[in-house]
Amino acid sequence: MSSEQQWPSEWLRGVLELCTLRILADGPTYGYQVSARLAASGLGTVKGGTLYPMLKRFEASGRVDIEWRPGEGGPGRKYYVLTEDGSRALQELTQHWQSFAHVIDQILDRGAEPEEER
Repeated sequence: MSSEQQWPSEWLRGVLELCTLRILADGPTYGYQVSARLAASGLGTVKGGTLYPMLKRFEASGRVDIEWRPGEGGPGRKYYVLTEDGSRALQELTQHWQSFAHVIDQILDRGAEPEEER
């Protein structure tokens, strides 16, 4: 799948939090790098006006901590570090997503008709 794929915005809103937490689980990183990894993974461009408010909500809810690191020849960067609460949220959201995706797959494979009526 190309990183240029244009997914419906309502689909992206549903998975962006989960995908961002997953990226943060790999270690401290800054916002632009999160956006670049989301794009490289095939989600397409996630604008700062979407990403940074979500990261701020993660900070306010205790899912991430902030580290300021000196920039290389420029201003410092704000790094986001996943906390234990963030790791737990990632695990829970992953389980919920996998259950939800399974339900959707079943519907797409055999329709919305309950199995016992077949």
